[in-house]
Amino acid sequence: MITRLSASSLLLCLGLLLPAPVPAADAKPLRALLITGGCCHDYGKQKDILKKGIEERANVEVVQVHTEDSSTKARFGMYEKADWAKGYDVVIHDECSADVKEMDYVQNILGAHREGVAAVNLHCAMHCYRTGTDDWFKFIGIQSSSHGPQEPIAIAFADKQHPTTRGLEDWTTIQEELYNNVKIFPTAHPLARGRQMVKQKDGTQKAVESVVAWGNEYGKTRVFSTTLGHNNATVSDARYLDFVTRGLLWSCGKLDEQGKPVPGYQAPARKTASATQAP
Repeated sequence: MITRLSASSLLLCLGLLLPAPVPAADAKPLRALLITGGCCHDYGKQKDILKKGIEERANVEVVQVHTEDSSTKARFGMYEKADWAKGYDVVIHDECSADVKEMDYVQNILGAHREGVAAVNLHCAMHCYRTGTDDWFKFIGIQSSSHGPQEPIAIAFADKQHPTTRGLEDWTTIQEELYNNVKIFPTAHPLARGRQMVKQKDGTQKAVESVVAWGNEYGKTRVFSTTLGHNNATVSDARYLDFVTRGLLWSCGKLDEQGKPVPGYQAPARKTASATQAP
């Protein structure tokens, strides 16, 4: 015999079967792995600027992995294992290792992201792992091979309706490096463009433009990247930290359409940066 349930009874039954939503106040922080080191930048200071700035802006716990190797061959032991990103929601790649080319090592990095670990790529991460293939660049979303002189970059947001850019104002950096765009892959979505005036040999000025921030779809995840961030003053700039934090939240699906953290992922009221290190 089939018993017909009323709509209210059915909803009640479903409510008993489905797990109750987690209150926003009890949301676990996103676990972000920040990887720094390699050539040409003050990573010793920038790692702490980034950790503090992100943790002040969102419910994120930033765990640091840093190497003092300042060469283009800086390596990270964790990348030797396929499960190196286990336990993290997002990885912030801020390393500069252009001359690390072993495909097994690079494929371990990429495999974690293909399978769903979100990513944020900053500045020289775009110039890493030049294996002779486009594997790394497909993950990044844009291939870049070089940069111009350090001059101010005028930033213009290309998609002002995107959650990462909504409500943000165009701005001009201090002396910074404008990375070139060799190729923009179909999976990449430009978010901001940079324009720099570069002095020519004849003394004239030439305007050079490139995409400087974008989102990318890679495997099962989202990737946010910006080529900005060479100097400490830029990394410390509230506008930069706001943008990077939005990119991180967007990559993890924790940013609403208005550019605000979804409930539970705003910065906790009394959150302070801690010296959390990865094992």
